[in-house]
Amino acid sequence: MSVTIDRTTSARRSPSIPARLSLTPAPGGLDGMWWPRSRDLTRELPLLTAALDDLWGRITGVTVNPTYWSVIPHWVSVAGRTVHVGWSTEEQDPHRLTLFSTSGRRDVLVIPPETGADAAAQLMADAGTDALAQEEAADRIDAQSREEAWETDGGAGRPSYLPRPIGSTGPSVAGRRR
Repeated sequence: MSVTIDRTTSARRSPSIPARLSLTPAPGGLDGMWWPRSRDLTRELPLLTAALDDLWGRITGVTVNPTYWSVIPHWVSVAGRTVHVGWSTEEQDPHRLTLFSTSGRRDVLVIPPETGADAAAQLMADAGTDALAQEEAADRIDAQSREEAWETDGGAGRPSYLPRPIGSTGPSVAGRRR
């Protein structure tokens, strides 16, 4: 049995989608704002770091707070190199991303990907005004997204047939004998 590998398709890649950024410095130590298309850091970080490499120097690391990111990779590949990804719940604001580059450290406010285009455009247009108000707006958007997800799920909590977490109180259907 023979196998044929067509290497012509790998050379023709679709153009990468540009990162949605506003790089206007703002009070509170913000160096800009980023509006990712999803909460998938494996897909989003390469676009962001590639866009910032020429402006801020080669991005070597990123730190996030895991509150709003379901999966945090240990690293992402950007233009044939590796960018380290770390996380912190104590030192990292949930709405910020810290990027480390050859020229220093930069902080970017993350506009939740669920934000509508008009609201995101308004937040980015207001960049450089009130960083605290922008973070509060991002927090409201996240709370609204969680509420919408709750309503979509019918407001259902943890199914009663699952055992309760260790240390919790109250009856557990799974633990009952019939």
